[in-house]
Amino acid sequence: MVRTSGAAPRLAEMLGIVLGTDRIPVRLRAWDGSEAGPHGAPVVEIRSRRALRRILWSPGQLGLSRAYVAGELDLPDDVFAAVAALTSTGQLTDPVPLTARRRRRLLRAAAGLRALGPRPGPPPEEVDLGGYGGQHSKARDAAAVSHHYDLGNDFYALVLGPSMAYSCAVWDDPSGGLEAAQEAKHDLVCRKLGLRPGMRVLDVGCGWGSFALHAARCYGTDVLGVTLSPEQAALGRERVSAAGLADRIEIRVQDYRDVADGPFDAVSSIGMSEHVGNDQIDDYAARLHGLLRPGARLLNHAIARRTGDLWGTGAPPDHSGTFMDRYVFPDTEVLSLTRMIGALEASGLEVLDVEALRPHYGLTIRAWERRLVEHWPEAVELVGEGRARVWRLYLVVAAWTFESGRQGVNQVLAQRSGGTPPLDRPWRAAADR
Repeated sequence: MVRTSGAAPRLAEMLGIVLGTDRIPVRLRAWDGSEAGPHGAPVVEIRSRRALRRILWSPGQLGLSRAYVAGELDLPDDVFAAVAALTSTGQLTDPVPLTARRRRRLLRAAAGLRALGPRPGPPPEEVDLGGYGGQHSKARDAAAVSHHYDLGNDFYALVLGPSMAYSCAVWDDPSGGLEAAQEAKHDLVCRKLGLRPGMRVLDVGCGWGSFALHAARCYGTDVLGVTLSPEQAALGRERVSAAGLADRIEIRVQDYRDVADGPFDAVSSIGMSEHVGNDQIDDYAARLHGLLRPGARLLNHAIARRTGDLWGTGAPPDHSGTFMDRYVFPDTEVLSLTRMIGALEASGLEVLDVEALRPHYGLTIRAWERRLVEHWPEAVELVGEGRARVWRLYLVVAAWTFESGRQGVNQVLAQRSGGTPPLDRPWRAAADR
């Protein structure tokens, strides 16, 4: 029998204060078995008073995230529905600081639950890059990439599947499967770049070599891939050797700013420029422009923010206190589409095409999340329960951001002067023209 007295009513009061609403959008289940909140709503389970202390010290997204990663708070039913409900008031995504009155109410409710106490230390999965120098220095960028990508190739194989492609796929048919969708994405990029046998391609942020393998195998190109992750590079080289393409593909651990052996006939940057930063994006575009032959093309595939400074005239919002920055992608700055296009054009590149892929990313991320859940015991064995919980929450939140339209993802095709732009879009399938 569900108890309606006990800790849950006070928990509901606390959550309402944090979310800025009198009617919480979830069903709360407390450590003593009591429940409060609307029947039929997604369940949020508070397992200990320590979770409340985290929320008291960081009332909002970060406190709730820390409690979830530590296993003190759980979402035992539909995780996607729970995240959508918790973010529905906007306080977790666009927080308004608590007023003095709301903070006093929060403290009184916590005192009634005997939850007051010193600040708990953050879970060990939380990262602080303060010792690596200024944001987007080469050393700090390498540390940020290592934090996210050097979890172990076996873990990424569980989540990404055989393609080992870690960016938005292109789904011709939602029932077609993740591997087919990733291959379709790689082939679309090759066609947009106009790849032909013998061309030399630079793949910036090459990951585990998936695009390089497709371009060399299917289009006869020579590819240089660069990544800051030693683990990615090691597996990428193994995959290249196993495919018999070691004479066509080279994978280096190298910052794109240090590539000096151009020019190239094409440059691909798939899911990498989010790590560059607003202050560095103009230099990024200029450097890639300088690595292209006259008339050669660049394909930049990147997430774009769709809220706040929509026109991209200023710096992106500060996300240094968010779950994504502390646990998933430290120092990442998602720019607006207009900011990206402006940087490419300022470098001297001519934009030929822009394609929005936002609906495709929700499908992609949900496929990754399904794989993670299906392989949960193996994932926990590989990276620990805390890190596996980080990834579960990250994927669910990421799917929500794209499905709700808060972020988009776009492929921008640009060309250095010296070539003739096509009259149509020859990279599209005939049925799409």
